[in-house]
Amino acid sequence: MITATSMMYIYTETPLHAGVGSGLSSVELPIQRERHTQYPMIQGSSIKGKLRALISHQYGSNSDGLVKALFGHEHATQETDQLHAGALIVSDARILLFPVRSLQGVFAYTTSLDILERFRKDLIHVHQEKEFPQLPSTRLKNGEALVTEQSEVTISQNSHGHGLLLEEFSFEVRQDQKVTSVARWLAEHALPFDGYWAEKLQSSLVVLADDDFRDFVLYSTEVITRIAIDQEKKTVKEGALWTEEHLPADTLLYAPIYATNERRPTEKSQEPRQGLALLRDLSQKAGPYLQLGGDETVGRGFVKVRWSPPASLTDSATGRP
Repeated sequence: MITATSMMYIYTETPLHAGVGSGLSSVELPIQRERHTQYPMIQGSSIKGKLRALISHQYGSNSDGLVKALFGHEHATQETDQLHAGALIVSDARILLFPVRSLQGVFAYTTSLDILERFRKDLIHVHQEKEFPQLPSTRLKNGEALVTEQSEVTISQNSHGHGLLLEEFSFEVRQDQKVTSVARWLAEHALPFDGYWAEKLQSSLVVLADDDFRDFVLYSTEVITRIAIDQEKKTVKEGALWTEEHLPADTLLYAPIYATNERRPTEKSQEPRQGLALLRDLSQKAGPYLQLGGDETVGRGFVKVRWSPPASLTDSATGRP
């Protein structure tokens, strides 16, 4: 039974390729996407595997107890009485903010009401919704957008007020106090940075119509063409030309994290650790930086991570739900 929860925020510092193998589109190696929305995502198994490898590598034999408590036994052995599942549950990472080139302000952090409503629902599920502001209730039409009250990505349109130009597409914009509150909350609770980047988020957040946001995450990702060189001839190897899709730098995702109490066999004399303590150890020892996805040796997939304070779902006195 789940006894503790947290939220893991993932901010890409270099393009990230969490791939699915070959694709049917013009991009030969696409990124992982949700089937029904086509929003980018990162499978929880990828994140969980990286966390296990990181803790095992950084702490060596000293991490063995924590690794087995969180992730379980990696391989089955004849010591069947020692086998148990791990306490850690890692959900898929979902998109929250997607960077799009802007005529004013270099780039904007874009999202949509659909994305924000899903995020609020997930916050409630992991008991992390404290002080999350009310969302705008107006449904946006295609070509409309909401910005913060101190937005620096809008452009003047003379008598027509202000507009917004993302890529080659123009939008009618309205300043909204609720969007300002959302931007402030994200800067304080989700963004793994403060200072300049927190201010950038609060001045560059744009809420788009659902269809417009979907189109940007479909068609404004980074597509990189790669080749392999024949070391003797110094020419491209035959057939060694392919394209890869990447989530761009400055994308923000989030992954709900859950933990049970340690699944130690009942005959063990030592008291199993509580899920809350395990999540605290994980967030402290995993560190602020990870490298996710493929193409590690060419610098892809560096992310900065922020963990929300773990929440206990048990009675503090008894340790029971």
